[in-house]
This record gives sequence, C-alpha cells and structure tokens, in this order.
Amino acid sequence: MILREILQQMVDEGNTAKLTSGNGALEAATLLKTLSEPMLNRRAHLQPGLYIAELDDRGYLGRVLLRFSEKS
Repeated sequence: MILREILQQMVDEGNTAKLTSGNGALEAATLLKTLSEPMLNRRAHLQPGLYIAELDDRGYLGRVLLRFSEKS
C-alpha cells in the first residue's frame, strides 16, 4: 500500500484524526492536497492510532513518516 491509499482510506472512513509531520498536525484530507507526489507514492504501513511508517524494498518498516497526534 502507498501513503496516498492510506490517507485516502482515512478520508473515506471520515477519520478526522490529526497526523503530525514536519509541518505540524494536519488531517489526512489536507495532507493529500499538500504532500508532494514522490512522498504520496512511498510504500507505507499504517499502525492505527500510532503512526504511518515507510516500508523498504524488503517490506521492513523504515522511518516514521507521520505520527497520530494526541487528542486535545
């Protein structure tokens, strides 16, 4: 699965959780509009409620791309 698919799935489910990146905490819909194509096309894994991490070519978790921010 790629990051775009994960974010789109969150939007389709009505998930309004905030995801934290270098640009602050944003909703999935906003990230879909603002992230670059290369970033959106990265293979990724969703760990619900915790993070979205990059997957390497062998399928191992790499760096964390986005973290779920705490509820305010």
